[in-house]
Amino acid sequence: MLSPHNKKLEKLDLFYQPSMAKPKTSAEIISEARNALRIVRTQRPFTPQEDQRKLFGPASSRTPENRPPSSFSLHASSFESSDSRPISGTRLSPLEFKPRAPASPTTKEDPCLCVPKPPVDPVRIRRLGSAQARARLLRATSQGALLPDRTVLPAERKETVASRERVMVGDCMVKISGTYFSESNTIGHLKSHPLQLTYDGGFSDIKEQETFKEATSLPSHLTSGGGQGKRRSRALSCPNSSDLSRMETRAVSKANLQGKDTETEVNDTFWNTRIVPILHELEKEENIEMVCAACTQLHHALEEGNMLGNKFKRRSILLKTLYKLVDVGSDLLSLKLAKIILALKVSRKNLLNVCKLIFKISRSEKNDSLIQSNGILESLLEVLRSEDLQTNTEAFLYCMGAIKFISGNPGFLNDMISKGAVEILMNLIKQINENTKKCSTCSPNSGHLLVQMTATLRNLVDSPAARRKLLSISALPQLCTVMGLYVDDKDICTNTARIFSKLTSYHDCCVALASYSRCYALFLHLINKHQKKQDLVVRIVFILGNLTAKNNQAREQFSKEKGSIPTLLSLFHTFYKLDLHSEKRVGEGDERPGAQKPPAQVEDVLIKLTRLLANLAIHPGVGQAMAASPHVVGLLLATLEYKSIDDCEELVINTTATINNLSFYQVKNSIIQDRKLHIAELLLQLLVSNSMDGVLEAVRVFGNLSQDHAVRDFIVQKNVHKFLITLLDAKHQDICFSVCGVLLNLTVDKDKRVILKEGGGIKKLVDCLRDFGPTDWQLACLVCKTLWNFSENITNASLCFGDEDTNTLLVLLSSFLDEELALDGSSDQDLKHYHKLHWETEFRPVAQQLLNRIRSHHTFLEHPPIPTF
Repeated sequence: MLSPHNKKLEKLDLFYQPSMAKPKTSAEIISEARNALRIVRTQRPFTPQEDQRKLFGPASSRTPENRPPSSFSLHASSFESSDSRPISGTRLSPLEFKPRAPASPTTKEDPCLCVPKPPVDPVRIRRLGSAQARARLLRATSQGALLPDRTVLPAERKETVASRERVMVGDCMVKISGTYFSESNTIGHLKSHPLQLTYDGGFSDIKEQETFKEATSLPSHLTSGGGQGKRRSRALSCPNSSDLSRMETRAVSKANLQGKDTETEVNDTFWNTRIVPILHELEKEENIEMVCAACTQLHHALEEGNMLGNKFKRRSILLKTLYKLVDVGSDLLSLKLAKIILALKVSRKNLLNVCKLIFKISRSEKNDSLIQSNGILESLLEVLRSEDLQTNTEAFLYCMGAIKFISGNPGFLNDMISKGAVEILMNLIKQINENTKKCSTCSPNSGHLLVQMTATLRNLVDSPAARRKLLSISALPQLCTVMGLYVDDKDICTNTARIFSKLTSYHDCCVALASYSRCYALFLHLINKHQKKQDLVVRIVFILGNLTAKNNQAREQFSKEKGSIPTLLSLFHTFYKLDLHSEKRVGEGDERPGAQKPPAQVEDVLIKLTRLLANLAIHPGVGQAMAASPHVVGLLLATLEYKSIDDCEELVINTTATINNLSFYQVKNSIIQDRKLHIAELLLQLLVSNSMDGVLEAVRVFGNLSQDHAVRDFIVQKNVHKFLITLLDAKHQDICFSVCGVLLNLTVDKDKRVILKEGGGIKKLVDCLRDFGPTDWQLACLVCKTLWNFSENITNASLCFGDEDTNTLLVLLSSFLDEELALDGSSDQDLKHYHKLHWETEFRPVAQQLLNRIRSHHTFLEHPPIPTF
């Protein structure tokens, strides 16, 4: 008989025990299959790779007429010549100057002197110059010409600067061409050297201007300056005292621009010596390779001359030349052109067109290497980083489309992440979220852009570095916000769900999302909103299954959300009907020949749902409520009734695992307990299947159900015990563990203990003890408990167990109870601690009593040899 202490021990450990609430170690992986309440795993929903690169795939919910095109034509004429600002077409009124009447000549003044027009303030001159420039640009655009016909050569520019007059402030001396004159001498000098007012307000000698006209010039559209041949000029002669005073004021302003003039002179020289020759080559060269090389050279030269950006005054000349080359049609050349154009900071329509150009090239996977080798990714990311989102939403769309395409290439992932792609995308998503909340409406253009961004992030999260960045910047709540704001947009929700599907497959990301309490209500809302959208709901359910797999708090939080379990059951019922309808159609022959199973997509939702229900059932409060729910148990049993393991192995196994978890709760109102015999009947089909995983799950359920006397009678009546004893020969550790649990429960009934001798049951149990004891003290404990129950009325050990098995038991138990021998098998400290814990708390108490019982009922004829391990 069992002592009261051992009876209590047996009662507490008939088969399964709840998992211990302690931090998980590597050693505890071994025991996961032993828990009464099992975590169910499954594969992430499969996402097929799209055959073509498009903004929106074939599964998109957007109709063709309601989404931007992925195919379009793009030519040089698509670009605008003027990029700095839009042409308004408004003409400015000319500034009017009223000449003064000439003063009467004095005896000290030369009678031939004439009065000049008053000098114009430099600021007004610059304003006038801008207005004239815009007017000239407007006329040039309409006529097909952008540049003036006459510009100044570097040498001419130098002479112009050298010939400028300067009047010293606070002095009566005037400095002209490096020589100081008094007022009267100045007048005489001006008389003999007439001056002309140029476009920038400087004075230049008329003779020098005439020399400029005779100089040999470069082609008008490439040289520096702008429209000097058409500038107004006026003679400045015979100034009087008041004129010279005004000249002093003007000269002071001019002096402040000397540094800028010097810089301009340097830029002019660099432009004419470094840039112009390359532009000549681009216009004349016909060999594509040479043109590409010239583009590379041009980019380096512009960077060296600090001429990139949108502040360079000859930028329009460059852009016009580059735009013409777009029609060549070379992908490599187009990428090089696009890189320069983006570096020149184009805006509006031109920014859109250059993004379209890159997008068009990136649609071909063979161009990925060209994009990578030419550094286009950095240029695209710079657009997203520096340009205004609201102004350039369409340009951002095609820019993100190109980035999405190349993010599908694993070779780009590290480069994208190192260049800040994750942070840039999340910053844009945050902006869109804020704008959407502010406007209280979802912009279609923002929605199109979010589809591209979420698809890109879906690709990026395959990288551990990207996942770490997302966690470091707390990105998961922002992604949840996107789903909440765009809950009606299936494409955005599906892409975001794909992101979470990948993220929650990793423990740290799973913990981060589980801690965001709003996610549970959001996911339930999405299920209700898109219940028949398989590709979305299957991922939402998969995510919830991940969150509840190892987090009891997540199980509790989810179950507390209003309508959580009813929502899951409604979804279960919907797809159960779809699956059943498909089964009937196959059975009636409506399907084409060879169709043997319903669509896998429907089954996949049921697989993820049963897994989620199994994980939720681990929580005691949730599990007991589910076990008492006729709707829950009814759907599970209905699934086992119509679905065989040959139809869908994973669905049947997950359903059985859910029933196993629910059968753990021995509550009065449990529907599982009420229908236990029907469940046992259903399990027989699984028990004799060819699936070892299916057999294992069936035995586990029998382990829980066999605690009931009626089920134990059913097992013996159906000869299930014989099959179970045979399974001990499988040498499958988990199966042996589960079988021993059922046999232990059978030996509770005295009239059933004799079944252990059928089919060599005792010997097979001893073999399990020998084979698995040193590495699995839980299994060894179950064997000892079964043998203890079996030998309750022992009178002679040899008669009870047989001579051979008795001697083997004496040797094994003696060895296993020696702590040094028993625990000297593992170098892993965690694993060693794990084994020691179960050896001390489970195996040793039962094994010691069994050994004492055998010794007290056995006569030693000779000392048995000690086996080696």
